Amino acid sequence: MSGSKAERSDSEIPAGSAVLRAVRILEVIAACDDAPQLAEICRAVDLPKATVYRILATLEHAGYVAKEPGTKQYGCGHRLHQLSGRVLLSSPMRASRHAILEELVEQVGETCNLAVPSLNSVLYLDRVEAAWPLRVSLGAGSNVPLYASACGKIFLSSMSKRARERFVRSTPLVGYTSRTFIEPGRLLAELESIRAAGFAVDDEEYLQGICCVAVPVRNEDGVVVAAVAVHGPVSRMSLTQAREFLPQLRDAADAVGRTLEW
Repeated sequence: MSGSKAERSDSEIPAGSAVLRAVRILEVIAACDDAPQLAEICRAVDLPKATVYRILATLEHAGYVAKEPGTKQYGCGHRLHQLSGRVLLSSPMRASRHAILEELVEQVGETCNLAVPSLNSVLYLDRVEAAWPLRVSLGAGSNVPLYASACGKIFLSSMSKRARERFVRSTPLVGYTSRTFIEPGRLLAELESIRAAGFAVDDEEYLQGICCVAVPVRNEDGVVVAAVAVHGPVSRMSLTQAREFLPQLRDAADAVGRTLEW
């Protein structure tokens, strides 16, 4: 479990504040690589089991946490993902991040975007278009599947091996194109390769004729929290050419990481 920022806030939470207890529980769940069980959450927040269970039941009913199917583990719910996406979309640091993407587009000459995970999808926070007549309409707020996009595969590869396998085995893998990974074994092997390489590609896996390369954005604790990507039509940018932009993408990802306040 990694959550140094959350841990530093413990002494600031009034003992009797039910609202802040719930917030602390959400922080603990969000900071875990694997969905924690009730006992783990109790230890992390130093509260009685009955108290934590009651708060979790309320948060689950409201959609802010979700129990993993067939387990006693708790993860972030759909409303928490929606809330985090809206916060980042309206963040005061958005102008700084947009300027970083603009500079990246100037360097590589193709459309670039910034994305975060949102449940089983990728949520695009920002996008800067290259000055070409042929474009793809995926602006800020758009969603694409995790397993069929370069950014999404970055997020999946950053998960623990157990979480990756659980996601891949339980998610219907729809073939958006003939190149989409729809066999769990092949997708898991691809994710392992991405984890080792530090970047991911989308070889016309979501949209025919469009390729993409993405790199991770990490917070100060080294956790992957977002991704920066470049994409374009294969008629103009091959995957080989896109890989040549990796140094610029990584520099932009480092710069974006310094603007994110998690």
